[in-house]
Amino acid sequence: MDELMRRRVYGSDHDDPDPGPQPGRPYRELVGGPLDGLLVDVTGLSDEQLAEGALLITEIGAYGPGGCAEYGPREDMPSVWDWRGDTP
Repeated sequence: MDELMRRRVYGSDHDDPDPGPQPGRPYRELVGGPLDGLLVDVTGLSDEQLAEGALLITEIGAYGPGGCAEYGPREDMPSVWDWRGDTP
């Protein structure tokens, strides 16, 4: 868990003095694609939403600013979300 506490959370500003996860909040690790290595806060998401994954806005994906990266849960490890591809 200490390793996760040092990671940056998706959506945090690059100059944020504390861009890491906050205690007591649930996160998923993003693997692959443009957001590889970040954590995403899934507080408030339903089980159905967690099973679907998410489209996350990113400027560094295949479609540049305004594009999204799609991530979804790994079948054997739902706390890890794998990259599924980029969308405009």
